[in-house]
Order: sequence, then structure tokens, then C-alpha cells
Amino acid sequence: MKNIIFAILLLLCAYKPVKAVNQLKFNDTTRKPLDTLLYDSLMRKLANGDKTGRWPVKKAPRPLPGAILPFYRVVAYYGNMYSKNMGILGEYKPKIMLAKLQAEVEHWQKADTATPVIPALHYICVTAQAWPGNKNLYSLRMPFKQIDSVLHMAESIHALVFLDLQVGLSTVQKEVPMLEKYLKMPNVHLGIDPEFSMKDGSVPGKRIGTFDADDINYVTGYLASLVTKYNLPPKIFIVHRFTKRMVTNYKNIKLRREVQFVMDMDGWGGPDLKKGSYKYFIGDEPVQFTGFKLFYKNDISVGPKRLLTTREVLQLKPAPIYIQYQ
Repeated sequence: MKNIIFAILLLLCAYKPVKAVNQLKFNDTTRKPLDTLLYDSLMRKLANGDKTGRWPVKKAPRPLPGAILPFYRVVAYYGNMYSKNMGILGEYKPKIMLAKLQAEVEHWQKADTATPVIPALHYICVTAQAWPGNKNLYSLRMPFKQIDSVLHMAESIHALVFLDLQVGLSTVQKEVPMLEKYLKMPNVHLGIDPEFSMKDGSVPGKRIGTFDADDINYVTGYLASLVTKYNLPPKIFIVHRFTKRMVTNYKNIKLRREVQFVMDMDGWGGPDLKKGSYKYFIGDEPVQFTGFKLFYKNDISVGPKRLLTTREVLQLKPAPIYIQYQ
């Protein structure tokens, strides 16, 4: 279970090598037509020899031009700038953190030389709280100046930015539109964490929360409207998951050309547990793309006390196209 920021924080209120990612032009509105043959080929490659027939997902539409996935793999650092305990993003000073991220990008690039790798900063901009706050929502919005600082850091290494929501007793319907000024930027994408969506009124962290397909469809519809309104390339949308209940009625999730959906395996533990969880919660309930989270500390706290290797992760069926480090 991920750590929660407590009330005291209110006081603080294609293919080329890795360097090719620097050539991505996120503001280019004259995008080339989608190479459908290449797209279909890469989707089959991600299926990684899956024999179940689930992957690649047949109902998934091809994206609009300018799509990042599956042409690139995204490697992200996750966390919050006010907490050293919520992830690597806030654990180190920016220069050190960015250097570590770039080293991981190079690591993944060597592991799969055919797929260029893009760095990303995955910033928790709404954090679940253990106390109710002024509006009894058990969540806290980070100041926009903090998001601006993350954007500045990302710009220095040509990275994507993901804004992540832990809504507590709030809702995605309320929280997502608050971020339009950022989501209309072509390099900014979105993540939501069902673990901290407490529809039953529980205090975040006491039990695991949930989102339904209806919540997810609201978000993809909203993102699609921004793509159309601002003539943007497709948005990447991350949903974290490590139990069945965290995402209900997954078969009803609506896929759109404007949004690239990633179900991210968010659980921690030893290699065998993580592989099994990925198969059961992600591989067996296909939506579109998949992600995989590696915990620098929690994953090595139990036997055999090591992280999964890049090779082991890339051998999963399907192969994750989004990698996140906490």
C-alpha cells in the first residue's frame, strides 16, 4: 500500500537510439498519417506470442496520427515533490533524480534496441489523505506551481509528464477538468489510481478503492474532447491496478482513437508474485496496452530481494509498453 501525505504538508502550501527521443515534436500539428502496417506489426510484437487470443486486443481502434504507443516505450519515474516516501520522483534532488531516470532509459533501450524509449515524470498532483480536510474529501490538490516545476524538469530531458489522481472521496468527474490547462499541452498525459478512490466513504489507506468502467469512460471521453478541441496527438491514459475490484466491468471500457489506454500492474512483491499478478489482473482482462511498475524498495523487501530484470519484464505476455518506477 502506497504512503499517504499527511496534514502537515499543508504548511508547504522510426527507430533510432535513445537520443532520437529528443527529436519528438510534441507541438507538431501537421502530423504524418498513421503507418497502419507498422502499427499492426508492433501490436502483434507486443502480444509476445500470447496463445490465448486475447492479445493484441481486437476491439481496439487504431489511434489518430501522432500516437506514441506502440512506436515508443515510456519509462517513468513516479512520486510527489513533497514526499520522499511516495516514490523516486520526490526522493532525490532534481538533477540526481533526472540522471537516474536517464540511466534507466538507457538500460531499457539496450534491453529492446528495436523500440525507442521516452523518459517520463509521473507526478501525483492530487494525493489521498488520512484526514478529511476542509471539504471532507480526504484528498489534497498540489499547487499549480509544483506542476509547473515538474514540467520544467521534464522539458530539460525532453520527457513526457503524467499527472496522477488519488481522488479520495472526490471523483474523476470533479478532478480531471481542473487540469485542463495542463492536459491541453501535447506532452502532458493522465493517470488515475483506483486504490484511493473511496466510493464507500472509507478513509484512504484503510482499504483498497475502486473505479468502474463508467468512471474510466468519463475520463477517456474528456481526454478525447481535448484532443479534438486543441488538435492534439492522442493522450496516454494510465489506470493502476493490482486487484480485480480496483477496476470493475472492464469489458465495458470504451476505447477511442484519441486516447491510448494503459492498464498498469501496480502491485509490489517478489518476482514470482509480480509475474502472477500481472497475468491474473492485467493479461487475463485485456483492454488495450499494458504497463508494469517496479518498486525500488518494496519489491526487494521480500525474498529473493531483487527487482525483476528488464529481460524478465519484456518476456511477459503481453510485453508492457509503459514502465514505471516508484
